[in-house]
This record gives sequence, C-alpha cells and structure tokens, in this order.
Amino acid sequence: MSNKEKSSTKSPTSEPRMELLEIGSALYTTRLTTKFRNRVLWQKPNERRIEAVIPGIIQRIMAKEGDEVAAGTPLLILEAMKMRNEVLAPVAGVVRKIHVTEGEMVSKSHLLIEMD
Repeated sequence: MSNKEKSSTKSPTSEPRMELLEIGSALYTTRLTTKFRNRVLWQKPNERRIEAVIPGIIQRIMAKEGDEVAAGTPLLILEAMKMRNEVLAPVAGVVRKIHVTEGEMVSKSHLLIEMD
C-alpha cells in the first residue's frame, strides 16, 4: 500500500468547535481540547495544612503541638537533595497536630503540620 493510499484510508478527525476563552479581562477565540476540558482545576491550598513541597527527610522539628506561632515562625527543617529547607508558618495560629517525626522520610504532598 502506498503512502497516498494510507493517507486516504485514515478516518477524518473532527476538530473541536471554536469557543471564547476569557483569561483575565482578555477574550480569545480558540479550540478547547478534551484534555483541557478534563484538566484538574487549580485550587488555592489550605494555608492551615502544611504539606511537603518536595520529598525529603524531617531533620528537625522546632514546634510542639499547642504552640502559638506567628506567621514566618520556623516549624521544621526538611532536608532534600542535601539542602536544608526551613518550613515556616504561612499564617499565625496554634499548631494543632504534627504528623511527622524527626528522621522520617516524607513524599511530596505529605501532610506535615495542621494549624488552627
């Protein structure tokens, strides 16, 4: 079978219809794909649930359950790729629950600390 014959036997692909997409205050005419329609929508993370942004080892915990902390207070040190990452309190509050122990290896998105 020649290349010409192969291309003529392919089933026609239907293109998505043109739609308006608003980004900020600008409107765009585009084709929205199925992949785009089925994407997981971004949600603002809960600032009171502190999760690991990278996998690593909990090197040191500097807060205790029940501690009242200000925004920016160091809570723990997460060592990843030979770097010490100081995890700070994103908001002021009380440390409700610490879900890790020193020396524990955590994966990305592992819940580290919950705050009130």
